[in-house]
Amino acid sequence: MNDFLYGMKKGIPIGLGYFAVSFSFGVMAVKGITPLAAVIISATNLTSSGQYAGVNLIIEHASYIELFLTLLLINIRYSLMSLSLTQKIDSSIPIGVKLLIGFGITDEIYAVSITDSHKITAKYMFGLILLPFVGWIFGTAVGAFGSQFFNQDLLSAMGIALYAMFIAIIIPDARQNKPIFLVIFIAVLLSCGFYYIPGVKEIGLGFKIIISTVVAALIGAFAFPISDEEKPDNISPKVEEPEELGD
Repeated sequence: MNDFLYGMKKGIPIGLGYFAVSFSFGVMAVKGITPLAAVIISATNLTSSGQYAGVNLIIEHASYIELFLTLLLINIRYSLMSLSLTQKIDSSIPIGVKLLIGFGITDEIYAVSITDSHKITAKYMFGLILLPFVGWIFGTAVGAFGSQFFNQDLLSAMGIALYAMFIAIIIPDARQNKPIFLVIFIAVLLSCGFYYIPGVKEIGLGFKIIISTVVAALIGAFAFPISDEEKPDNISPKVEEPEELGD
């Protein structure tokens, strides 16, 4: 099968999922920005959590530095994913094309491409990215421009779509991994504290996200350090037995 068509086939379920999530983003975004601005944001970012946080900060009239640091913290994982994918992608692909592929890397696209046994070519990646990209923009447009025509109860229900997706992502790992569960629990406690405790609840939304994320991650790093056995640099190299010499 052609690499581009094979990639498109792999991207169908991602595109369908992105339509639903971006629909709720479009509905939420028009509370503070125009429908056209919401579509432009989706077309130039392709990052669900970053877009939600960014628009919420815009609605809250957050400062530029707060907006910058929050989005940097949320989206920096895409750089790590792209660097990881360079170890598997076809080395003959020009740097300009790699940058375009990097723009389209998301959690789901990375997961599919890094685990696929198929050769990672430029055509494959563009095919994989196409439908999720279209689904994300189209869902945003439908939610943003059509929100005024939808029932209010439906719009309220769609507003929790992103939170449901995040819960679905973290619960399986949290159930199987105690350190991950505790880090998530600490982040939740900090977020609740920022919301209910007088004196700190006035802190900007962006700084609440930054503090909760960094503190929970630091506690997890100190409380559950990687053991020597888990560090790749400490894996003992295989020592070949010397061949026996004949008489």
